[in-house]
Amino acid sequence: MSQTVYLVASGDLRPSANQVCWPAQNTLEQALTAALQSLGCEVKRAHPFEASKGHGFIDSQRYGMDVFASIPKDAPVIVAEAVWQYTHHVLPGLRFHRGPILTVANWSGQWPGLVGLLNLNGSLVKAGVSFSTIWSKDFTDTYFLDGIQEWLDSKHITHDLSHVRDLDIHSLPEESVTNGRELAANLLHRKAIIGVFDEGCMGMYNAIIDDELLNPVGVFKERLSQSALVARMTTVKDEESTKARQWLDDKGLHFKTGQDEHTELTDAQIHQQLKMYIASVRIAHEFGCDAIGIQYQQGLKDQVPASDLVEGLLNNTERPPVFDEKSGEELYAGKALPHFNEVDEGAALDAVITNHCWTALGLDPATTLHDLRWGEHFTSPELDEYVWVLQISGAAPASHFVDGYKGATSERQPPMYFPLGGGTLKGIGKPGEIVWSRIFVEDGALHLDIGRGSVVRLPEQEEARRWSQTTSQWPLVSTVFHGITRDSFMARHRANHVSIAYAPDAETATKALALKAAMFHSLGVHVHLCGSVGLNSTR
Repeated sequence: MSQTVYLVASGDLRPSANQVCWPAQNTLEQALTAALQSLGCEVKRAHPFEASKGHGFIDSQRYGMDVFASIPKDAPVIVAEAVWQYTHHVLPGLRFHRGPILTVANWSGQWPGLVGLLNLNGSLVKAGVSFSTIWSKDFTDTYFLDGIQEWLDSKHITHDLSHVRDLDIHSLPEESVTNGRELAANLLHRKAIIGVFDEGCMGMYNAIIDDELLNPVGVFKERLSQSALVARMTTVKDEESTKARQWLDDKGLHFKTGQDEHTELTDAQIHQQLKMYIASVRIAHEFGCDAIGIQYQQGLKDQVPASDLVEGLLNNTERPPVFDEKSGEELYAGKALPHFNEVDEGAALDAVITNHCWTALGLDPATTLHDLRWGEHFTSPELDEYVWVLQISGAAPASHFVDGYKGATSERQPPMYFPLGGGTLKGIGKPGEIVWSRIFVEDGALHLDIGRGSVVRLPEQEEARRWSQTTSQWPLVSTVFHGITRDSFMARHRANHVSIAYAPDAETATKALALKAAMFHSLGVHVHLCGSVGLNSTR
């Protein structure tokens, strides 16, 4: 194997994000290059820093194709990421590359490089592209250096994936199997619709599930336009959004507002967000949707405030009432209208099934996806665990927070991503038992990874520190995944997102997991149990 490696860096599509994040990427590349050189490698950056742009990222699909056209087809390639990246910038080149591919990220929460890495990894898995992956805090640790040496010697890196096992349906309680089969039959009979407000958000190839895979499990897409959502917002009366705001104020949600539209959350932005909320519920009802996903990021960001507050409200069963314009009927009364953030259709299918299973068990069906953002081990007299930071800018329901709406705030989204502002729905994840899961595509088929976890409370000072290390405007959900190490979770996970839903206790969480696994199995999805799930025969 050649000791010359080519380095590429996929970036954002938004110039402001690339410029702000470039210093972090540059720091990563310097440390990575030093580590590779210490192992006898020559590192060639396949594309330059461009002073006119203020960064050195591949920032478009066309540019990525041109960069890969200049890389020898059999050469080893490293895709290094310290930031969020648009996978489609480099996926065409990686699809056709014949040499070994390695994805690398720095272990940091400041910028979502780990999230970008996982999105790229999930997209490569879906595309059937062979690759290896690794991460490091400073690129000097033994785990990283041994992994790089293995990749240089053998073209792959071995990770411990012993926490993953295929579901043995006979290991599930008979009641779960029977009920799961009935729920699956009901879904196939009635079918479900996911409303997709423009597909393919932020280059997330792994977040698109083709109809040929979705339809056999009884789920169909209603392809909607974000421009139609903006148009529908104009039909919402001012007094309707005002009433929604009053409802939230009465529930105790605190809006951190100011006067500067460019840097602060304003009442006018919230007013528009609540019009989007009402419009989206009405469109969902009009098309008979069981869940909806608003892409927002590209397109809507230049027209209206962020959709994040909207998404969190939709995922909660308790939310401002929305009424039909003609009949006056309350729409989706007492129910969640699951929203899959960033039009992640893997999360959409998961949310539909979770809604069926949790409702059947009499549990709160509020569910959401989160970025697998970052984490650190935490030790105290009460806790000695690796604790992940889960965050998402939108879609987190208030019922997932300590004190619900009273414990939540809405803060302006960062201007570099969201020029027209808009508030989030931010809170601290309430302690309790969760079921986590992820739907992904591999070898042309649907797969489900599912496991159990706990959301924990950390000391106030530690929570503040972790928020300062990540995105302070977003929720903070401190999570322990049962029976899975940090590196094993990273090596296996096929997406940047992980879906969670709460259960009142460990026994109920295991029961809910079993029902969900059984329902997916009955629909023909390949189910994989991960870590300690509480089933005696699979611990």
